[in-house]
Formats: sequence, structure tokens, C-alpha cells
Amino acid sequence: MAYRVKAYTLREESTESGTRYFISFKDGQGKSHELEVSEQFFMEFRQMERRNRNLLQWDERHREFSEVWDETLNRRALKLPKSIEEQMIEAERAELLCKAVDGLPEIQRRRFLLYYEYEFNFYQIAAMEHCTASAIQ
Repeated sequence: MAYRVKAYTLREESTESGTRYFISFKDGQGKSHELEVSEQFFMEFRQMERRNRNLLQWDERHREFSEVWDETLNRRALKLPKSIEEQMIEAERAELLCKAVDGLPEIQRRRFLLYYEYEFNFYQIAAMEHCTASAIQ
């Protein structure tokens, strides 16, 4: 895993009087600076580094490294595309169904379309047709 080069370094220095905390960095002209900071500021910087490192690692783990081809996308798809044969069979079935529906008497065709095409239930169709739901079934 390649990480970006940091623009700063953190350093702790233990002395007899306690621990001192420093941050070193280079300014825009390339001049090096070192600042002594409080423990709280230093610890916050460390936490920020950890969060950034964890984010980079998460991104690295979830990135796709292989090239994605149509075949792999199709395998990953929730609903696989139909083959040409399946599409042809479906088209023939649809054509036969249309011919069969066209051959129905007007009342049955209307009720069939209301139920299957417009998704009304038997009770709604019965109310429209002024009859009982069992007559629609």
C-alpha cells in the first residue's frame, strides 16, 4: 500500500521534567520549522493520522483492482440479461397472448385487461362492472 508523503513529522521527547511534543514541517520556501505543541494538540494530530490511515486502508481494501469486463458485470448483476433465445421465446409468447386476448368476448377482454394490465383487484373491477367479485373471477 502506498501512502502519500506526509508534510510533517511528529516527535516526542522525554526529559527529566516530563515529555515534550514537537511537530516539524517545511514551509512553502522549503525552510524547515519545528514547533513545540501541547500534549492535547499532539494527541489530536495522532488521532487524525490514525483516522486518515484507516480511511486509506478501507479505500484500498474496497477498490477494484482488476479490469471490469462486460462478462464480469453481467455475473455481478442482480438480474441477469436474457439470452437472445429467451427474448425470442418471450416475444412469441407475448404475441400469442395478444392474439388470445383479442379473441375474447368484449366483456372478458375488458375485465382481463383491467386485472392484468391495470392491476385492479376483483372487487374494484366488480364495482366498475356493477356485478359481484365472483363473477369477475
